[in-house]
Amino acid sequence: MDDAKTATQASHSQAPPHLRRVLTLWDLIFYGIVLISPIASIPLFGVVQEQSHGYIVDTLLLGMFAMMVTAFSYGRMSTLYPSAGSAYTYVGRGLNLHLGFLVGWAMFLEYLLQPLINAVWVADTIHGWVRWLPSPVLMAAFIGIVTLLNLRGIRTSALANKLLLGSMSLVIVAFMVLAVRYLFHLDGWGGIFSSLPLYDPKTFNFRVVGGAVPLAALTYVGFDGVTTLSEDAQNPKHNVLLATVLVCLFTGIFCSLEVYLGQRVLPAIHFENVDGAFMEACMRAGGRPLFLGMTVVTVLSTLGCALTGGLGAARLLFGMGRDDILPRRVFAHLDAKHNTPNYNIWIIAVLAFGGGWLLSLNGHGFENGAEVLNFGAFMCFMGVNFATFWQFGIKRVNGGRTNLLADIILPLLGFVFCAWLCASLNFIATVVGVAWFVLGGIYLGMKTRGFREQPAAMDFSEL
Repeated sequence: MDDAKTATQASHSQAPPHLRRVLTLWDLIFYGIVLISPIASIPLFGVVQEQSHGYIVDTLLLGMFAMMVTAFSYGRMSTLYPSAGSAYTYVGRGLNLHLGFLVGWAMFLEYLLQPLINAVWVADTIHGWVRWLPSPVLMAAFIGIVTLLNLRGIRTSALANKLLLGSMSLVIVAFMVLAVRYLFHLDGWGGIFSSLPLYDPKTFNFRVVGGAVPLAALTYVGFDGVTTLSEDAQNPKHNVLLATVLVCLFTGIFCSLEVYLGQRVLPAIHFENVDGAFMEACMRAGGRPLFLGMTVVTVLSTLGCALTGGLGAARLLFGMGRDDILPRRVFAHLDAKHNTPNYNIWIIAVLAFGGGWLLSLNGHGFENGAEVLNFGAFMCFMGVNFATFWQFGIKRVNGGRTNLLADIILPLLGFVFCAWLCASLNFIATVVGVAWFVLGGIYLGMKTRGFREQPAAMDFSEL
């Protein structure tokens, strides 16, 4: 009896360790809001206002619908595959490893474009105020700072995220209060409350508004990060799904309110400095202090996005090198001093600057970069929506019962909506995106002997 008891205790003591499920629903929601950023719509304000002919609020609300449906699919797939691989794992294990590789290829494009579009936005915004500073020089300086920080292995801590979120929230609340005061003094309650930003029969054109939705959807990119915390969450089958949907809902409502007030303060559809249009609204509503405060938190936010995006892309390349998907000698190399994938970080820097410069040649660098990023994101979203339909609607992994709405209609609706958004991207984004996928398909075919072998699967647990 004692021997059996001792053996049982030894068995328990040798059991593999598991992550503690400590994250509540509110922890997941907070994480998602920090990841997306409550000021995500501000860099888009001017360009989407121009594209939609003054209906940026409508574009955000339409984008919110598509993202909430997709968030529902992400949440459901996270209950089947609680892995940090997110879309790569959901599509690879839920559909096919070859398709999973292409989704991972799309994820890399999405990560790569984060430092690029943030560098372009900061460079163009500052150049709009200080004309004698060339945009390429400012872009190179921004990417240089991001590269040096990532080479030193700097990570954004949870405390830093909370401080940044707190400062952003304070400035945004200050803008809302000052904007309401400005509008009330200008035109009373009629200046604050108006249906014109949503619909004006004289100017509303659904085709024009719909054409701007793909760019506005950039506001929501990042919500899928919540699903990577499935193994840390309390009641993950309920909380992860609910948190992803609520993060999209909060982002849509909060950002729509931001840009609604910005549009009422600055009711224009053409701007001299399109990237700094929201800052102009801040200047009008709250003077130079609000202008400077919003500029500082927005630049810090873009720096944070560029840091995490660039490091994420470098780590993804490292994982591909370590798992022998890409040449190991280059992509799996680690700096001995800082333990960072320094070759990959330099590769990302060169690609970000070169890509930013090329996409800016026609004067629309931020718009082009954002839409190329969305091409990669929408391909991931389409894959996850279809994987959800396949797993729950066709294979019936939930026990043989099929819920027509949840298992079939919603994921297929999300797939079609994201496909429509992808098809609505501009010509440059479509050409670059298709070329990227063709390149990935050629490489995959070479690695798998004409798709006859299964591609190597990445292990995200160690990234």
